[in-house]
Amino acid sequence: MSLVLPRRGALAALAALLMTPRQTRAFGQVGAFQVRLLQTGSKPPEGLRLTGAERWGWELMRRTSAPARLLTKVVAADEPALFDEPFLMWSGEGAGAPLSAPERRGLAQFIQLGGVLVVDDWDPDGGAFSAYARRELAELLPESSPLPLRSDHVVYKTYYLVDRARGRVEGPKQIEAIVRGGYAQVLFLRHDLLGALARTRAGGWAFAVEPGGFMQREYAVRLAVNIAMYVLCSDYKDDQVHVAWLLRRGAPFSP
Repeated sequence: MSLVLPRRGALAALAALLMTPRQTRAFGQVGAFQVRLLQTGSKPPEGLRLTGAERWGWELMRRTSAPARLLTKVVAADEPALFDEPFLMWSGEGAGAPLSAPERRGLAQFIQLGGVLVVDDWDPDGGAFSAYARRELAELLPESSPLPLRSDHVVYKTYYLVDRARGRVEGPKQIEAIVRGGYAQVLFLRHDLLGALARTRAGGWAFAVEPGGFMQREYAVRLAVNIAMYVLCSDYKDDQVHVAWLLRRGAPFSP
């Protein structure tokens, strides 16, 4: 009888072959969602948008009861901690320096292990960061080109039904993604999602949301929740094995 490993188990087995025993950990071992911000080069991400990562986890727990960690964590592309969890957010504004060889190896390995990477441009109108990240990823994954996700893709319905992507700006309607093995692993956003979630020290929203105001921010939060559920459950709407998981956590399920 053959043993079929679940996605997380298969990733852990592959990671064991690629890393030393001390470094080896399965993706998602702690069992909680965390927005980790990717650092490339010597300068870590900074600014008020980093609070959007904490808000993301808070909204996930409040709305779905799924587990999340609320501390903002920055992880470099060339350090072993990159493989501790299955989710990364690569965001910024303006073009950065080309990735170093160790950064390329780390990021390529993260994707090969099945990790999910969201690329989010803080200056969508300028688009320089989006173009920079796409160039770098095209060299890492020359066989995979970004494609628009259809409106019925599971990322639009993992928890909420959303008809399009939104963030601090309305941006393009569709999310583009690099899909590998039927799984959307790299999501390209030109919406400044963290900008829509970011908070000030006083507790208010850090940035105005345009043009849709309050409801656009709400839809941005819903998209963030959907992405988190996609990472936690993969495409559970198409896989009945996740029904019990959702019911235990009080998530709405509609077959």
